[in-house]
Amino acid sequence: MPADYLVFPQTQAPTFNLPVNPVVRELKFVEESVAPGVEDEALAQGPATIASFVSEEAPSRVLMSKSRSFKSSAPKRSNAPPPGYAEDPSAGPMLRYEASLPRLPVPPLSSTIAKYLETAEPHLSPAQFAATRTAAKAFLDSEQSKVLQARLEERARDPNVKSWLSEWWNDAAYMGYRDPVVVYVSYYYVHLDDRRRPSQAKRAAQLLKAMLPFRYLVESKQLEPEKIRGMPLAMESYEWLFHSSRYPVKPSDKARKYDPTTHNHVVFVRKNKFFKVPLADKSGRELSAAELEAQIEKVIAMAGQWKAVPVGALTSENRDTWTDARDALLAASPENAASLEAIESAMLIVCLDDFAPVTREDAGWGCWVGDGRNRFYDKHQLIVFENGKSGFLGEHSCMDGTPTLRLNEFMLASLASGKADLGPERTVDTAKNLEIPTELTFALDDKTHQYIKQAESHFDELVGKHDMHVLHYEGYGKEYIKKAKSSPDAWAQLVKQLAFHKMYNRPGVCYESAQTRKYQQGRTETIRSASNESKAWAEAMLNPDETDEHRAALFRKAVTRHLQYAAWAADGQGVDRHLFGLKKTLRDGEPVPQIYTDEAFSKTNHWELSTSNLSSPVLDGWGYGEVVPDGYGLSYSIGDDHIRWTITSLKRRTAELKHYLAEAATETKEMMERAAAAEAKKASEEKPKL
Repeated sequence: MPADYLVFPQTQAPTFNLPVNPVVRELKFVEESVAPGVEDEALAQGPATIASFVSEEAPSRVLMSKSRSFKSSAPKRSNAPPPGYAEDPSAGPMLRYEASLPRLPVPPLSSTIAKYLETAEPHLSPAQFAATRTAAKAFLDSEQSKVLQARLEERARDPNVKSWLSEWWNDAAYMGYRDPVVVYVSYYYVHLDDRRRPSQAKRAAQLLKAMLPFRYLVESKQLEPEKIRGMPLAMESYEWLFHSSRYPVKPSDKARKYDPTTHNHVVFVRKNKFFKVPLADKSGRELSAAELEAQIEKVIAMAGQWKAVPVGALTSENRDTWTDARDALLAASPENAASLEAIESAMLIVCLDDFAPVTREDAGWGCWVGDGRNRFYDKHQLIVFENGKSGFLGEHSCMDGTPTLRLNEFMLASLASGKADLGPERTVDTAKNLEIPTELTFALDDKTHQYIKQAESHFDELVGKHDMHVLHYEGYGKEYIKKAKSSPDAWAQLVKQLAFHKMYNRPGVCYESAQTRKYQQGRTETIRSASNESKAWAEAMLNPDETDEHRAALFRKAVTRHLQYAAWAADGQGVDRHLFGLKKTLRDGEPVPQIYTDEAFSKTNHWELSTSNLSSPVLDGWGYGEVVPDGYGLSYSIGDDHIRWTITSLKRRTAELKHYLAEAATETKEMMERAAAAEAKKASEEKPKL
């Protein structure tokens, strides 16, 4: 096994040595909160940051060059660590709090069962709920539950286990998951357009150049840790942001991290052909944006007009099939191993598509899936279209959305503000002495050709079954909701519940992602967004005989409940990860407790609405696929004056859900305004007259 082959979740990254006497240009990275709504919304999976920075002039030597370094990317509020945390200077600024982060707790079983019953009730008939309550109580009172809880608590106390959940969850949700990553696992961002409308080559070059300082901060561990209300968050996953790849392996995939100092290159894919381009010249000087642009133009010219056999399509396959296909590809010729390593060790993949999307839906499709050929889905991919539009496709296995969002915000905000150091302007001599890009070729035999044809067919069939609709609702946004003294995230979740009620006359089983990165190796927990309170409010909204005052009162109760559950989830006190962990402690031959076989268990974690909130002013969309065949992927962003939903499904009346979302958003606003007017009138009438 190669020395740099790392099995997730190991986090040791290659050492990134700083020069002794560098020419320093300080990069001041200022982070503002763009969390959606009130302070509690920082608990949501939604991002926490928008990057803007200012830089002082210096020579154009940056990452990987021998005469430059950067200082930490964000201002510190205090030199002292937060109470309860200790700094480890040897770990570097980025990871200095990592060892002192608390470990994910194991919730009390009685608390989890109470929350489980409360969140199951809105989805069950009285008879079903009675049976579920009996099964839950029997489990809680059983000796078996005490044994399972004790095993889980013992695992949590193990000094060699940083998180009782991490290894199990990463395998079950990501590495051991065998369906294709594209559609089912990957997520995408659509970038806000550059108003200067650069060419495809210029846009790709400028994005790469603006990305390099962030790579330096990550690889040198100089990046300032994220914090929520002063509490540092886990940053280990950032080490998988660059120069890493997942690999298909049976029965569970692996991940590999490469040394950036020996693999300082990027790989472009154009017309299904792969091209390797170094990010520095032979002297170690980092390329300027103009030089990168010239190199990209060479890539486009070298790719020509005809499309190659799409080896990248293999990464869109079922993971077991891709495992077999990769073995066949390696067996076909020794040169294939070298080409694969060059691709997988690259900083990331840049897809240069011969497609020019205009609408939000077209751009979303292009970033989410593309054509299934001009891609390599096992890595993060920057996507640049022929008209200069751009986006990002995230490989989800080793990290969640907040690190990749921070990267995208850093690079986009630096370009938009004119603060990115792009280097000298282009001249006739630009890139004249640079090596031409290297095409990474593959020798294919009949077996690999068959695997590729099969992958293309499977991709086309899978994507062809899907729908995507984007609702960019401009009736109001975060500012209006905050003036109404409500939580923007909770408001958006209730609008979704009302829309689902309009379509199906019942609550939707809803997953909202909450990050748990305040714990070591923390990732996410489920916010069970459908509640008895949200159901009562939605039913009142659909009852013409209800008063607006009563509807508003029910709405506020539902908001309060949502925020409480969001807080529990962020504190590691949710339902789903705990029940998952208890079941994982079962040993061979032990019976499965009835709570897991009761119909309510599968029904209430069958996520018809898979929702997540990432809100950023530098993005014009984002999304992912549904997680159950009869459900919807429902990503959303809450701007100051808009709410944007991206809806994906297996053509399950997707356009209707888009309609009902807009209708529900408007009706919620109008109801709250009528209720406020009625309450004001009543208060005025009751006010004593002088």
